[in-house]
Amino acid sequence: MASPTLTFSPITAFVSAPSSFLPPRRISVRLPEFHGLKSNPRSASVVPFSRSMSRDPRRGGRVVCEAQETAVDVVAVKEDEWQSVVLDCELPVLVEFWAPWCGPCRMIHPVVDELSKDYSGKLKCYKVNTDECPNIATQYGIRSIPTVMVFKNGEKKDAVIGAVPKSTLITCVERFL
Repeated sequence: MASPTLTFSPITAFVSAPSSFLPPRRISVRLPEFHGLKSNPRSASVVPFSRSMSRDPRRGGRVVCEAQETAVDVVAVKEDEWQSVVLDCELPVLVEFWAPWCGPCRMIHPVVDELSKDYSGKLKCYKVNTDECPNIATQYGIRSIPTVMVFKNGEKKDAVIGAVPKSTLITCVERFL
């Protein structure tokens, strides 16, 4: 005895059974509709409507994107500044290696920004875009981003790889203050 099989199409499902039982039966399935992304009017940016996008009449035909800005107060270091800004600094230095296309990097940006404010005067915080400064990334063996390194007296002291919680970075930094 053969068991019934279920075949899916985008909107309709057919259940077929051996001919000795019942003829195939049509079952209608309603799929959920896409109505755009959730909106937070204070932090959202508006993108003009195109034919390929779903129009939401409540927003006047505009599609709203919730992507957060990734700009932070931490200064970006270029290759020509590396020696003077990071290695010759008298204070411990926290450097975030990142890239603009990296999602976890965007998650850790605000954490590094908070550390910069929390340890103002005790710790310098910088970021290095690995796409723009590949020589620095290669020199320090950066193979995964985000990577956060702590330098003291021109030497690499510690590294943390990945989007980690603030407490992990605090523990790492506290050892070198």
